[in-house]
Amino acid sequence: MFLEIQEIQKEQVPLCTYEKISEIPQESNLVLKLRNAMILGNTHRSKVSIVFCDDEGPKKVTTTVWAVGETFITLKGGVWIPISKIVDIIF
Repeated sequence: MFLEIQEIQKEQVPLCTYEKISEIPQESNLVLKLRNAMILGNTHRSKVSIVFCDDEGPKKVTTTVWAVGETFITLKGGVWIPISKIVDIIF
């Protein structure tokens, strides 16, 4: 069974909640992709698509990754997404 991925705007990300889901399948080289997305965002202002899961299901947002921490990524405007909820980064 395939779930439809809902495309959202960056401004909608802070409305997402992450209480219900515990583990999701992640791309095997996700950390490397996150760091590459951060480099592209900081040097070239390039956007990437981030596929992640919140309590309502899979989401996709196309934006710039400004920082990658231990447990969260930060997007432009101080918006954050937990790394544990990110499925993949699409360049």
